[in-house]
Amino acid sequence: MENHNFTMVTEFILVGITDRPELQAPLFGLFLIIYMFSLVGNLGMIILTMVDSRLQTPMYFFLRHLATTDLGYSTAVGPKMLQNFLVEQNTISFYTCAAQLSFFNMFIVSEFFILSAMSYDRYVAICKPLLYNIIISQRVCWVLVVVPYLYSIFVALIVTINIFSSSFCDHNIISHFYCDVLPLISLLCSNKKENEMIIAILSTTNLISSPLIILVSYLLILRAIFRMNSTEGRRKAFSTCGSHLTVVTVFYGTLIFMYMQPKSSDSLNTDKVASIFYTLIIPMLNPLIYSLRNKDVKYALRKTGKTIQNILS
Repeated sequence: MENHNFTMVTEFILVGITDRPELQAPLFGLFLIIYMFSLVGNLGMIILTMVDSRLQTPMYFFLRHLATTDLGYSTAVGPKMLQNFLVEQNTISFYTCAAQLSFFNMFIVSEFFILSAMSYDRYVAICKPLLYNIIISQRVCWVLVVVPYLYSIFVALIVTINIFSSSFCDHNIISHFYCDVLPLISLLCSNKKENEMIIAILSTTNLISSPLIILVSYLLILRAIFRMNSTEGRRKAFSTCGSHLTVVTVFYGTLIFMYMQPKSSDSLNTDKVASIFYTLIIPMLNPLIYSLRNKDVKYALRKTGKTIQNILS
């Protein structure tokens, strides 16, 4: 039977992005701008898809929930990261760390399967256009977002409860800028193997099932596109999928780069850069991708802008 000299951990120390004092102020300014763009962009997308009559379709329903998940996990990490640039020691309390881990996992896992739901929506729109309104009904739309939310809450609770019910002994320095799973597991001195196994099973399930749904959807879409006789029809089909495919490529490309890179002495810093990209940069880019490539969104933005201008004048 193992004996450990357990010490109750009440707070953690976050190593942060850099320990160089001269970089703290410039990085704070840079990430503040990025987070504000993300906040305004995703909130704007949520509000726009709720109030504009042209955007009351299943595609924009899923886009609204994509913006919600982007806003959720970037907000779970961003404000605390910004605060840590302004203090001498980056500390986070035990329960705040648990909450951050839980909310981050909940929203990031939701994004996996909302992206899958969006690919299924595009598949039906292109491959079964005459049956689109029947297949992608309002009820089906809600099922396709509620199930991912419920599953992501389950995953977040399983991971958080298992990690934070284990013992950290007197180890409380997290080699990251937020409370992430792997840095926390490395601090455990009990149930470490059990937690690693749970994370491996859940990560494998998420990283296989969601991309597989997207891959199958796009293979069927490509088959349908190549069977089209009209060049204009092909162009419209590619245009319909363009924004979603760009978002999927950036999102999964970053995750693949992060998890598949060879481990080296510089891998920790590389992990931080990749983490910054998918926790802050991607949530900022997604609204831009959809607003710049989508004529309905651009029209709704211009209409809303004119309305605000008329009210102010």
